Amino acid sequence: ENADPQRTAFLLRKQWTLYSVTPLYRFSNAHLRDYARLLSSFIAAEKQKGLAVEVGVELDIKVSVSSLPYLKGSDQDQAAILVQLSSRSPASPKNSEEKLIWSGWFCCVSGDDLSKNVPEDFTCLPLFLVNGAECYTSIVGSWFQKTFDCSFRRLAISPLILSWMAAMWTGCKVDKTASAMELVFSVPCLPQPLDISYAIHPEDAKALWDTVQKTPGEIIQEEVDVFMDCLYSHFHRHFRIHLSATKLVKVSTAIASAHCDGIIKFLQSQYLTGVLMLLTELAISQIE
Repeated sequence: ENADPQRTAFLLRKQWTLYSVTPLYRFSNAHLRDYARLLSSFIAAEKQKGLAVEVGVELDIKVSVSSLPYLKGSDQDQAAILVQLSSRSPASPKNSEEKLIWSGWFCCVSGDDLSKNVPEDFTCLPLFLVNGAECYTSIVGSWFQKTFDCSFRRLAISPLILSWMAAMWTGCKVDKTASAMELVFSVPCLPQPLDISYAIHPEDAKALWDTVQKTPGEIIQEEVDVFMDCLYSHFHRHFRIHLSATKLVKVSTAIASAHCDGIIKFLQSQYLTGVLMLLTELAISQIE
């Protein structure tokens, strides 16, 4: 099911850092306003310790916790939860607009298997995405851990999953003129870091994938391997470099871009839930 383009527009073209989260104990959607108030008090207390903001910066921080019920893959999924921190300098006029300084959201898209296997008092929102300063991520994460007895862990993306993303997103149709698919490889065992960027015209990449994929709508590992091997062979024919000896660290397509460090950028709202479904699966596999 496609996400509402108007409601999800603020999630697009931002760089989100990925985390996996264990189930939240006694979390309730009915108490979001209370959570915002309690988190605001917690941030104020940390601010007094000099931990909440950079030295020399005085900010009045407002906390908002809200539900994103349209970001679901099935009826069994919990509604996504959005946490936003906004600020206004004390020197600013009272009616001046607040500036959004940090956003984080919990979601579970088609995570039915995890939801079935946890006790009733727990809420499954295994994927957490963050845009903003790490100091706020640390404080918000600390409050959630203390309040709901959960734990956070950075979610990395392996080269194998990145190759799947390259294949899947290449096969997706986009309305606008698609940008080139770009693969970035890291060369190991060198004194200085060296990356190789490999750009493929989207129509060429799609034509290759169409010859590889046997059953539309289904993807198997063998097809992904053949797709990547064809790209490697083409690159070797022109540059005499074996990309199979390098490490795939980033994939960029018209649908989204993803980095092995667990950083993602969504570019098309109609494929948002599909990408989140894959990321939810990754987050759950790390929890298990």
